[in-house]
Amino acid sequence: MSNNRSIYILLTNTGTLFTRMIQGYTKAPYNHASISFDPELSELYSFGRKHPNNPLNGGFVKEDLKTGTFSKYPNTTCVIYELQVTEREVEKMERVLQIFVRSRQKYMYNILGVIGIALKEPVEFSNSYFCSQFVAEILERSGIKLWNKLPALVTPDDFRQSERLVLVYEGKLSDYKSR
Repeated sequence: MSNNRSIYILLTNTGTLFTRMIQGYTKAPYNHASISFDPELSELYSFGRKHPNNPLNGGFVKEDLKTGTFSKYPNTTCVIYELQVTEREVEKMERVLQIFVRSRQKYMYNILGVIGIALKEPVEFSNSYFCSQFVAEILERSGIKLWNKLPALVTPDDFRQSERLVLVYEGKLSDYKSR
C-alpha cells in the first residue's frame, strides 16, 4: 500500500521524583508516553508539565527535546516505537490533535486517572488526561485500537507490549538521531 505512513510513540524516563514515585508502583522502565508524526520527534505531543520546573502545573503540551522538560534531564532514557498507519488514519489523528491544540488552555493533567490505574478503575473527567491516556485516545479516536481497554486504563508500558509497534531506538534520548 503506497498510502502507508508512520507515527512514533516515545516512552521516556526522566528520573524525576514524580517518575520515581510512579515507577516504584509500576516497576516499568518508562512512565511517560508521547506521540509524534515524524521520526525527528519535532512534532511531539503529550500531557505533562507545562513548565519544566513545576511538576504540579500539567496539561496538554507540545514537547521539545531541546528546550522543554527533557532538556532539563539530560540523562533521560527512552524507547521509540514506530506504528504503521494509513494516510487516512494520520489525517484523523491530526484532526483530533488540532482539537487539543485549539483548546489547550482548558485541558488539565488527570492525576486522579494515574491513581485510577493503580486501582484498575478508570477515572475520567472531560478535558483531563494523563500521558498514555492521551496517546491512546488519539489512536482510538482515529480508529486504531491497540488494546481491548479504555484509554483511561492504558499505561506507557502497554505500548511496550503491543505487537503492532516496532522498536526503532532504545537508549539515552539525547543520543537519539532519527534514521
